[in-house]
Amino acid sequence: MAFIQSVYTLFFPDHLVIPEHEKDFLNWLTEQASEVEEKIVDLLHPITCHDTNGRALGNCDEAGGCRAHADELIHKMPEIRRLISYDVTAVYEGDPAATGVEEVILAYPGIFAVVVYRVAHALLNQGVDVIPRMLTECAHAVTGIDIHPGAKIGKGFFIDHGTGVVIGETCEIGDHVKIYQGVTLGALSIPKNKRSSPLVDQKRHPTIKDDVTIYAGATILGGKTVIGERVQIGGNVWCTESVPPNSRVLNRPSIEIGTRRQELKQPTLPERC
Repeated sequence: MAFIQSVYTLFFPDHLVIPEHEKDFLNWLTEQASEVEEKIVDLLHPITCHDTNGRALGNCDEAGGCRAHADELIHKMPEIRRLISYDVTAVYEGDPAATGVEEVILAYPGIFAVVVYRVAHALLNQGVDVIPRMLTECAHAVTGIDIHPGAKIGKGFFIDHGTGVVIGETCEIGDHVKIYQGVTLGALSIPKNKRSSPLVDQKRHPTIKDDVTIYAGATILGGKTVIGERVQIGGNVWCTESVPPNSRVLNRPSIEIGTRRQELKQPTLPERC
């Protein structure tokens, strides 16, 4: 958690730190980046620089070693920060309750979970095992938002409220997607191969295209399920089939009156927006 806090400070120094003197800010930022790099090394060292028996491999400064991974991640930080700036802007512009960018950064669980995911995703792409999942599980414990570091998520991603959100490993999410609490982007049950291990290379989770909104409690399952651009998925919808662009998918509720079942009256909506 200390590593996550250091990364958060590095990404948002103007909101979390007030340097003693403005002229010292650049020096402070450089020192903070060095501190984050050392914490990455400390985090990775037990796994990347030791074999399964705990014996030191002695390659920490070589390709594949913890120092090399730390250097690579530090070089990726500006690009990660750029993506996060789109996420923060999406939240601020998409939530009328947000009083300012500072509130979004300091108080919104969705932003915290996405920041941790983006760092974990970068580490996973570098070939680092275990640690990326540990990072996203830390965010899961704090926010209730479970994002697998293997998921691919575009810019301007907005998780509103967030509790109970689940995003699976092979999920692909486009730009400017907004989802609410309780949404599951998950997998259908799949068979196992002859060696009794999961078919991990198979795409098991859905693809969500650009500008999609998914309301609270919706469940979208399956690796072949594609939700097209600008689709709106209503609350509590169960979806295991693809949806064409510009569509609206609704869950029609009903109520019981005595022994008579009655559909709730709703305005007639077109199949496509």
